[in-house]
Amino acid sequence: MGGENIRARIEQAADLIRTADLFVITAGAGMGVDSGLPDFRGNQGFWQAYPPYARLGLSFVECANPEHFQRDPSFGWGFYGHRTNLYRDTVPHAGFGIIKNWIEKKAAPYFVVTSNVDGQFQKAGFDDERMLEVHGSIHWLQCLSPCSDIIWPNHEQVPVDLVTMRAGHIPRCPRCNGVSRPNILMFGDWSWLPERTHQQEQRLQQFLDQQGDKKIVVIEMGAGTAIPTIRATSERLGWRHVGATVIRINTREPEIAAPHIGLACGALEGLMAIDSHF
Repeated sequence: MGGENIRARIEQAADLIRTADLFVITAGAGMGVDSGLPDFRGNQGFWQAYPPYARLGLSFVECANPEHFQRDPSFGWGFYGHRTNLYRDTVPHAGFGIIKNWIEKKAAPYFVVTSNVDGQFQKAGFDDERMLEVHGSIHWLQCLSPCSDIIWPNHEQVPVDLVTMRAGHIPRCPRCNGVSRPNILMFGDWSWLPERTHQQEQRLQQFLDQQGDKKIVVIEMGAGTAIPTIRATSERLGWRHVGATVIRINTREPEIAAPHIGLACGALEGLMAIDSHF
């Protein structure tokens, strides 16, 4: 990043954070890139991360589909088992700590809204009770059928053959012994159990209702327009709440109308730049 205009926006963002009463942290897939997680934007990005699927000609949308668990569970769990292992091994980047430090310095209330299913915010020390995971979490499982509305923590160990991307173990439902699946909203999904996410949505609404006219700063990172859930959430908060301002950090799509602020950079770069002025 460079130029007077960018520096002015960074200083403005730092001023907003210094004077905020509370924070809503919104994050899309771009938040994980600085932790080394793959960027699935477009088939080329997905295939670069998963060459076996390039050879098969399968896109991310085609792989992230619950019908694989029905037709070929070893293939379905090959993709999601690998992602589970990847997320467990990933160390959250320093940007998570920067945000957490701002919150702690100000002793400010906060809530996190993310489309990511990786659990990186919890791993970085954010409160699970102040979290809305709009697409669910890979760290929870459910029955594929489903035989009940029960979900349970994902403690499964799923070895994956990195040549064939097939799983060497198929997690099972403890009630019916049928195939289990991650409690994630997939493409073309017919059996996702949304109750955990609905409870999180209720906690977010209660959080917002309790804040009155306090000054809200929404810090959005890595949320693109391809699946615009997170951007829409940020903008809804920014326009509907008096005194709310959005800081949008996005490498490719930073555009947002004033008085909100757009920074054309990655999540970690933007957070570090703001922190240098905090």
